[in-house]
Amino acid sequence: AAGCTPDQVFLASTGVIGEPLDAGKFSHLLAGLVKDGRPDLWTEAAKAIMTTDTYPKLATATVKLGDADVTINGIAKGAGMIAPDMATMLSFIATDAPIAAAVLQDLLSRGTAKTFNAVTVDSDTSTSDTLLMFATGTAARRGAPDITDAGDARLGAFRRALGKVLKSLALQVVRDGEGARKQVEVTVIGAKSAHSAKRIALSIANSPLVKTAVAGEDANWGRVVMAIGKAGEPADRDLLSIWFGDIRLAHEGERDAAYSEEATSAYMKRDEIRIRADIGIGRGKATVWTCDLTKEYVAINGDYRS
Repeated sequence: AAGCTPDQVFLASTGVIGEPLDAGKFSHLLAGLVKDGRPDLWTEAAKAIMTTDTYPKLATATVKLGDADVTINGIAKGAGMIAPDMATMLSFIATDAPIAAAVLQDLLSRGTAKTFNAVTVDSDTSTSDTLLMFATGTAARRGAPDITDAGDARLGAFRRALGKVLKSLALQVVRDGEGARKQVEVTVIGAKSAHSAKRIALSIANSPLVKTAVAGEDANWGRVVMAIGKAGEPADRDLLSIWFGDIRLAHEGERDAAYSEEATSAYMKRDEIRIRADIGIGRGKATVWTCDLTKEYVAINGDYRS
């Protein structure tokens, strides 16, 4: 149906673990997929892979490669069981740039570290996460150069554009977290290393107590301290500072003398919340994204198979 060999077909799956999907539900559609395909069906494709998602997730970018314009399009699905590495998330990226497969792999491996592998909805992963990138190479007809080396200097703008597409898709997944009402950005600075900073940031982002505090619009910075402590990474309570937005709640391990409950409560009512922690012992930093944890998450997952 697609005019290709079996080894050129890639499988991606989602759904209830351990329950086989009946191929009869879609096999009759395969014959017409290539014939009926059109360049303007990206939204339909994004909708087709939705499960508990509430909206389709798409991103696009156009960038120069050599003297030619090339396009990067991406779609993704995911709302629950989201945690590095990618969890039960599916994402498909396509470009018309003539880039070799090995270079695409390098681009993706580097691009996911601060995007798909820096998001979490509920700390749960799955067996079936998939991120695929395809290059049709058709932009070569417009003069785009063939790229066969990941170190090619002409890749700079393309790499940055791909990073923006990946980040957009990753944040759309977080924003659509099951039952979520708020998006949360967690930044850790001053850690012993970047690796340590990311572990601490994920500990904060995955904490049910932190996430429910955000849902309840309660600036309980003690829960952030708890999450930092349980990360198992070097930290010193007496050097710790914590911000919600631009409001410093704690400084050198104690409540900030200038802390305003009124201003912080007003900030917590926003749809997007930023939590920042300065560990105070090094130069390591990392940012991850998550969402709040609401009663709706429990309802969705409690009734998942019914």
